[in-house]
Amino acid sequence: MSGVAAIQDWMSSVHAAMSSLPEALAAAAPSGNFAVVLDAALSLLDAGTATPVPSGAPGPAPTPAGAPAPARAAAVVAQAEKLLGVPYLYGGASPSGFDCSGLVQYVYGQLGVALPRTSQQQATVGAPVSSLADAQPGDLVFYAGSDGTPSAPGHVGIYIGHNEMIDAPYTGASVRIDPAGTPVAIRRILPATGLSPQVLAPLFAAASASTGVPVSVLSAVASVESNDSPTAVSTAGAEGLMQLMPQTAAALGVDPFVPAQAIDGAARLLAADLRRFGSLPAALAAYNAGAGAVAEAGGLPPYRQTTAYVQQVLDRAGLSATTPRSTA
Repeated sequence: MSGVAAIQDWMSSVHAAMSSLPEALAAAAPSGNFAVVLDAALSLLDAGTATPVPSGAPGPAPTPAGAPAPARAAAVVAQAEKLLGVPYLYGGASPSGFDCSGLVQYVYGQLGVALPRTSQQQATVGAPVSSLADAQPGDLVFYAGSDGTPSAPGHVGIYIGHNEMIDAPYTGASVRIDPAGTPVAIRRILPATGLSPQVLAPLFAAASASTGVPVSVLSAVASVESNDSPTAVSTAGAEGLMQLMPQTAAALGVDPFVPAQAIDGAARLLAADLRRFGSLPAALAAYNAGAGAVAEAGGLPPYRQTTAYVQQVLDRAGLSATTPRSTA
């Protein structure tokens, strides 16, 4: 099944489940127990959707084998689009100026993917793509350029679909959208899975040192929320490695798609709720269901999804459900 077909099938299942939701809610509502009503809704959605619902929020629909997840590709393109208009600078690798490979390295670096510095080196990373017809947004497209060859390309751009790329072309120009033309090589860089522990470990350690939230907890939250993917986007709108909602990320002053910022923001949020509620399970419940729900319940709210989420994070962190506060 193609990615589009999978999404259509999933949406049809959701629609079928939602159409019968009012009747089920009406039957559950007389009890006045919100948890019962919520369980009725979740049971219907669980039964009606072929795509599993991960803890926290529903995840993206599956994609064909070998293709990057649409959310990851969209995040790469979005990062590149933010830099449109930045002037070309030979040797440049920052928003003050880019050359072609500096632009590529910077964009992927913002998403936690480390790439070599030159186009020749970047052409050896990832997996080859046979033709532009098979290219996906986020793939790198290479050209011989004035100072390269087909085997050692001198120019690189980020494919954005529809036979277009974003690149930093030459002195006097700016980062812009150009036709993809006829590349001499195409490479798929997006990881098939989440970021490696080697990449994430120092980010978790830094956030833990500044907030007091254990590294094991931050690691477990990232694993449960996004499977360690820095570009994950749920159908509920939660974004990035730590699955922060856009309004939450804005309040924290972080970009949810930049791993270091996402981890720092999530750690600060968890630390605040640890201080407020006095226990790690309650703080995790607030992360999943909102601090208001925890305050109203006087502890873990009676939501099946939240209960399962808290236990899953604690299990992955190797901690007990009775773990007390962890920050001063």
